[in-house]
Amino acid sequence: MSNWKLICKLEDIPQLGSRVVHWPERGKIAVFRTADDEVFALHDKCPHKGGPLSQGIVHGKRVTCPLHGWNLGLEDGQAVAPDVGSCKKFEVKVEGGDVFLAA
Repeated sequence: MSNWKLICKLEDIPQLGSRVVHWPERGKIAVFRTADDEVFALHDKCPHKGGPLSQGIVHGKRVTCPLHGWNLGLEDGQAVAPDVGSCKKFEVKVEGGDVFLAA
């Protein structure tokens, strides 16, 4: 079983927005919150040209990269066709209003 690290409160992540976590071993991780308060975590780097996904637009369970408009699934980090590529997904959970990232 994974160890979990408390990273923030759910309310610290704006709905349809994100928060960046700096993790020395993993780099920058973008933690996203949907309109339904679901939380997802991806490496904060678009597979296309390295754009900061944390500055993208969240819609449904996707994020649109702010640089060139690529859409990535928040559930799996996969680019949405016709684009091809992926970014690393991280395990995240919410308990009692606290957001945890798998260590």
